[in-house]
Amino acid sequence: EKKSSNGIPEVINQLQLKFSAEKAGNPPQSIFIYDYHGSKVYFVPATCCDKMSELYDASGNLICHPDGGMTGNGDGKCVDFFETRTNEILLYKHKED
Repeated sequence: EKKSSNGIPEVINQLQLKFSAEKAGNPPQSIFIYDYHGSKVYFVPATCCDKMSELYDASGNLICHPDGGMTGNGDGKCVDFFETRTNEILLYKHKED
């Protein structure tokens, strides 16, 4: 996966552009950076209902869905994410419409 000139994975930059072009969700779309298991990760919370959140690694690869979906528990592949993540940085938040 390519990183852009700002050091952010290209897929994350594309998500920011996509979100900026859409109406704000409820809650508004956002992207956070965390440290998780010794690496930088990008967390995209779900905006509504039965959608799943997304967690990307520093290369922009989708790792898992920490929460959301029909059960609210995501896909079960990173169940410790919310307990072990550290160093939260808000990278992007959609402006209210």
